[in-house]
Amino acid sequence: MPKLPHPTSAELRRDPLPLRGRTALVTGASRRGGIGFAVARRLAAYGASVYLHHHVAHDEAMPWGGDRPAEVADAVRDVRGAPDAVVAHGPADLTAPDAPARLIRDAAEALGGRLDIVVANHALSGQDGTLDTIDAAMLDAHWAVDARSVVLLVQAFARHRAATHAADTGGRVVMMTSGQDIADGMPGEIAYALQKGALASVTRSLATALAPQSVTVNTVNPGPVDTDYLDGETYDSIAELFPAKRWGMPDDPARLIAWLATDEAAWITGQVIDSEGGFRRTLG
Repeated sequence: MPKLPHPTSAELRRDPLPLRGRTALVTGASRRGGIGFAVARRLAAYGASVYLHHHVAHDEAMPWGGDRPAEVADAVRDVRGAPDAVVAHGPADLTAPDAPARLIRDAAEALGGRLDIVVANHALSGQDGTLDTIDAAMLDAHWAVDARSVVLLVQAFARHRAATHAADTGGRVVMMTSGQDIADGMPGEIAYALQKGALASVTRSLATALAPQSVTVNTVNPGPVDTDYLDGETYDSIAELFPAKRWGMPDDPARLIAWLATDEAAWITGQVIDSEGGFRRTLG
C-alpha cells in the first residue's frame, strides 16, 4: 500500500464550513431542549443539509412535552452556514421493524437523494426500573427502540450508501451510549443501560463492517445533560459531581458529534468516546 502524502497547504487551511455539501439525518431531534436539536444546529452551522426525525407522541407522553416539528426545523434553518442547505423534518415510530429503512429513504429523498451522516440520538424514556422491578415488556420495549432500531438504521444507511455513492468518502455514523459501564453503572435503569451497553459493544464490529464503504462508526457517551427533565435538589446534587459544578448542556456533546462528522475525524472509528465533563458517578 502506498503511503499517503502530507496534506497540502490548501488542505491544511480549515474550511469555515467543513460539512458544506454533506447531508445528515439526526434522530430524536424533536425538542429544542434536547441533544438531537443541538446536534442538528451544529451540523447545519457547519454547512450540512439536515433531516430532523421526530416522534412527537413519545415526547407528549413525557413530563417535558413536545415542540412543534416545524418550529424546531425553523430554529435549525436559522443557523445554516450554507444558504442553499436544506433543513427538512419528518416522523417515524422506530418501534416498527420497517421504520428505520423508511426513515433512511425519506431523509435521503428530502435531501436530494444522498445521505452522508447518521446521528442515532433517539431513545425510549421512562418504562424502566431496578433489577427487582423490570419485566419482559420493559426489556423488549427498550430493545426495540434503543438497540434494534439503531442497528437496522445503520444497516439501511449502509445499503443506501452502497446503492448510491459507494466510492465517496465522508460517511459517518454516530451512536449514543450512557456511561453504563462507569463506576456504579445505572442500577435504577437496567433496561436502558442494557441496550445502550449493547450499542457500545457493537461499535467496533459496525466500524469494521462499514470500513470498506469509507464510513466511520463511533459512539458518544454525553454523560448527564440538562435536557429539561430534572430540577430541584436532585439537579443540584448531580451538578456537584462535575468538577465544573454544572451539568452538561446539549451543545457540549453536540460539538464533539459535529466534529466527528467532519473530515478532521476521518481516522477515528470504532471508538466509544466519553464527553461528560469529568463527571464522577459516586461522591466517594
